[in-house]
Amino acid sequence: MPAPRLRTAFVAACLVLAAPLGACEDKPTTAPRAPAAATSAADAGGMAALTTAAKKEGSLHTIALPSDWANYGAMIDGFEKKYGIRVTVENPEGTSQDEINALKEHRDGGRAPDVIDVGGSFAQSAARQGLLAPYKVAAYDEIPKEQKDDRARWYNSYGGYISIGCDAKRVTTCPATFADLRKPEYKGKVALNGDPTKSGSAFAGVYAAALANGGSFDDVQPGIDFFAELSKNGNFIPVESTPATIAKGQTPISIDWDFLNLGYADEFREKGTDVDWQTAIPFDGSFAQYYANGVNKDAPHPAAARLWQEYVFSPEGQNLRLGAYARPVLMDAMEKDGTLDKAAAEKLPTVEGTPTFPTEAQREKARETVNRGWAEAVSG
Repeated sequence: MPAPRLRTAFVAACLVLAAPLGACEDKPTTAPRAPAAATSAADAGGMAALTTAAKKEGSLHTIALPSDWANYGAMIDGFEKKYGIRVTVENPEGTSQDEINALKEHRDGGRAPDVIDVGGSFAQSAARQGLLAPYKVAAYDEIPKEQKDDRARWYNSYGGYISIGCDAKRVTTCPATFADLRKPEYKGKVALNGDPTKSGSAFAGVYAAALANGGSFDDVQPGIDFFAELSKNGNFIPVESTPATIAKGQTPISIDWDFLNLGYADEFREKGTDVDWQTAIPFDGSFAQYYANGVNKDAPHPAAARLWQEYVFSPEGQNLRLGAYARPVLMDAMEKDGTLDKAAAEKLPTVEGTPTFPTEAQREKARETVNRGWAEAVSG
């Protein structure tokens, strides 16, 4: 998906000057467009004009952004403090599917989310349905081509690896692989972060299980079969794993992103919660994925939506991701230009090999398979 190189000369000049990501602002060469139609900050009259328009709107409506997910609490606080724009979060514990539904169902009355943060397959689905607006952030060209839509309707922001979290105070020996999860000692203990037909993280857990059990990016069925087996033997429990369920002992083993499990461990320590949360990245089912951001085509606050994107993909926003163990999509570019928080980067868990990712067609096929077969498989 080659990206249009409309800014090649300008970007080259910035790189010659060794400017940090986003520091060079495109200057408009034509009359500024209204924020709702702008496809870049330059298109809106430049960052100053976009910022002024966003401050005039005064609000940003988001959905499904828990404060403990990839440091969204700190990001929202930082955005509000920097721009004086109030951020509201509808249904903070919602799923990627809830976000897509909200785009379609709340178009009228100003209730729709201005921006979304969803799993990759959900972002592609939203783009195909015509729900997202093309918008290139300043750092768009630095985002790897396989991590963005060539029409800039979505682009990945941060990612991680599927991991197995475990409360060592409630589990004698914590599992380290998907194969371990079959052991009788884990009866009634294994959970996912939601329903994989609706949740991007749970869907990724099924994909990882497929890779650990003879499946592939083209064949997710072994992952469904694995959880059907765990359900039948009583190891898998259909309870959405959250910090609250972990603290109560309801979900002592949780298959989830490494950045979430690692963040939960810090949260429990800081609060003095009686939980010893350990995290392992299973070598038998290594699966990495990024989450994508996009702007609602019918955003009630179109300028604030675009300014939010610029903030999320600025060094400040990307380093906030890193501070919560999430791997920012601009990590390599930021390391090269010196804007990366090296101390935070050194805290990331070590993983083996270079991650590979399913194609859009493979993800869509897998999602259709999971949507079709999950409920019957885990209900017996």
